[in-house]
Amino acid sequence: MPEEGSSALGLFQRYIANKNIFKNREVLRHTYRPSILPHRLPQINSIASILAPALKRETPSNILIYGKTGTGKTASVRYVGSELEKAGREIGHACRVIHLNCEVIDTQYRVLAQIANCLEEEEAGSEKMKSGIPFTGWPTDQVYSELKNQLEASGGVLVIVLDEIDKLVKKSGDETLYNLTRINSELNSSRVSIIGISNDLRFTDFLDPRVLSSLSEEEIVFPPYDANQLCDILRQRAEDAFMENALEEGVIPLCAALAAQEHGDARRALDLLRVAGELADRENTEKVTERHVKMAQDKIETDSLIECVSTLPTQSKAVLYAMLLMKNAGRQVFTSGEVVQVYRDLAQTLDLDILTPRRITDLISELNMLGVVSTRVVSRGRYGRTKEISMEGSMAQISEVLSKDRRFKEQSMMLPSINQMKSVSQMKGFFR
Repeated sequence: MPEEGSSALGLFQRYIANKNIFKNREVLRHTYRPSILPHRLPQINSIASILAPALKRETPSNILIYGKTGTGKTASVRYVGSELEKAGREIGHACRVIHLNCEVIDTQYRVLAQIANCLEEEEAGSEKMKSGIPFTGWPTDQVYSELKNQLEASGGVLVIVLDEIDKLVKKSGDETLYNLTRINSELNSSRVSIIGISNDLRFTDFLDPRVLSSLSEEEIVFPPYDANQLCDILRQRAEDAFMENALEEGVIPLCAALAAQEHGDARRALDLLRVAGELADRENTEKVTERHVKMAQDKIETDSLIECVSTLPTQSKAVLYAMLLMKNAGRQVFTSGEVVQVYRDLAQTLDLDILTPRRITDLISELNMLGVVSTRVVSRGRYGRTKEISMEGSMAQISEVLSKDRRFKEQSMMLPSINQMKSVSQMKGFFR
């Protein structure tokens, strides 16, 4: 405890007195919007050319934008959208852009209500907001009708950006998109255009062909950044983020090279540089070094794995636990059929609804996308094809996170300990 009469800064005094490495660390966060987006001019121009008819009060084509995480999709769309609204104000044509994150706003009710409430808020301006559409409680038809009324009242062209659109489709189906892609036929004084952004190139498999044809009038693919392009992005941000001469010469190239290995993810590169700077700042050193970058890589990988596993749904955790049991029993690689077999007995022990093999395979694919496991499809000749699975990351860390789950903790006396499972025969004996 601090002594009586000591400085109010107390515990934080030594950190505030540290050498200044950062000028503005917020520049390195994902939420920061740079005024220049290096190596994305072709994609920005493509989006702008498609949306340009909005400035003539014409309906722009709908766009589907694909690309892996950290390839500049969202930043580019936000930039073009901001420029479109600015140009519309200059010439007196109403052009508005509403950006929705479908990882959070993931049902038809929420999407329609959010759009309508955003329009109402804009119309209200500085005046007191109207009551708006409640978070829940209205029939969806009523919400849709209110949205049409808001669109007709405001006029002009509205661009609706559905970021992570695949999350909306996977959770709620394509009815939302069906309604939005056909809303123009019910409007007189306004027009709607949709931009869908996705990391998943395969999500269109879930769409009705009629919805797909309307939604994907134009398609734009954002390729991953290479190491040289990531260096340019990091140098641009570092100039505003760090004090002069705060970075050792090899820091930016190392961050770029490590991120380029992770599919050219600019977010990953920025995270590495920011965390490396924070670690150097905590050590009170004068420079960020390559050692700090390697420390940052270890920290990010550990933190992201723990967060990823801890937020999984219970059924996904059960599938993962089944794979952990097999891994601990000495199996380096196992098939989806074997996972299904172990999962079924495990789910019964946990009093979970037993999923179908198809759904379990889907959950394994999701774990693969998250980087928790690695999968590949192999041919077994006349026995057909099967999916082979191997574990990624630390078994100890995954096991520790799973053991904190309430349902697993409550059933801990009935579940086999990871450390108790020494062989496949022992594991099978437990369940039988």
